[in-house]
Amino acid sequence: MKKIGTQTIQFDNPVTILETASIVGPKEADGPIAKYFDQCLEDEFWGEKTWEKAESKIIREAVNMAITKSKIPAQDIDFCFAGDLLNQCISSSFGLRELNIPFLGIFGACSTFVEGLCLGSVFIDGNGANNVICAASSHFCSAEKQFRFPLELGNQRPPTAQWTVTGAGCAFLTKNGMGPYITHITPGKIVDMGIKDSNNMGAAMAPAALDTLITHFEDTGRKPSYYDAIITGDLGHVGKEILNELALTKGYNIKANYNDCGVLIFDKEKQDVHSGGSGCGCCASVFSGFLFNQLKQKKYKKILLIATGALTNATSAQQGESIPRHCSCSFY
Repeated sequence: MKKIGTQTIQFDNPVTILETASIVGPKEADGPIAKYFDQCLEDEFWGEKTWEKAESKIIREAVNMAITKSKIPAQDIDFCFAGDLLNQCISSSFGLRELNIPFLGIFGACSTFVEGLCLGSVFIDGNGANNVICAASSHFCSAEKQFRFPLELGNQRPPTAQWTVTGAGCAFLTKNGMGPYITHITPGKIVDMGIKDSNNMGAAMAPAALDTLITHFEDTGRKPSYYDAIITGDLGHVGKEILNELALTKGYNIKANYNDCGVLIFDKEKQDVHSGGSGCGCCASVFSGFLFNQLKQKKYKKILLIATGALTNATSAQQGESIPRHCSCSFY
């Protein structure tokens, strides 16, 4: 059995992350980890007529960049797992329709990128593929228009609100390589604590992150100190503090090596992002840029990457539904 404990899968042959690529928007380019991104855009449109078309271009170019860096021909790629926040994942499907690679569109909200890493790794370890592309994107302007209010209204954002990252990240997974490796995955459950405030995603997502975090530790017998870094995405500043407190109540102190993608990508003091970053492109670009670099440089040897997503849309919000959360994690 490759499954250990209740939810964790341990791979017989750890999957190599061969290369990554990341592209971000202008606000992200002003953040503290900008130097780790492959490309930083000067405007939100990037030469396109709409924000949605710009997002499709961002994920397309990130995927093409990762393929080029891998030096493996596109015809040797078996599958592409990709997703975004827009209705029916149109940024991914439209952006990647000319790739001519078998495509599996996925949706886990902000956890989409890590969900792709989990699924791609299962395909490779199960001998269903040799090479797999995993990508995700988001765009501040298109997401605000779909999930909240048109930007033209200039609505005031509460302190708990997060800023949807304009950007994309892509990881090239392969069967044979020298690492960094994905050795385990722990798919998370849907956790719903009844929170309905779409401007407080961190509070809604933290319980899902806690559930998967504890499950992983119980399944593997590991402790927080086993990892050089425990990284969530994207709880932001509010959700990060909540997770710290919740973990302590369960007997786990993660403060020493814990951080969040939504915290890392922006400077809270210098940039008006309130509680930090969010969106499919947040975890995707932070891992594909900053975290992958730290792994390659051996500054981090073991990472626990936990991504959370808000499983909601405009329709469910109008019907008074709460915001259920999903969490996936993978390990390097």
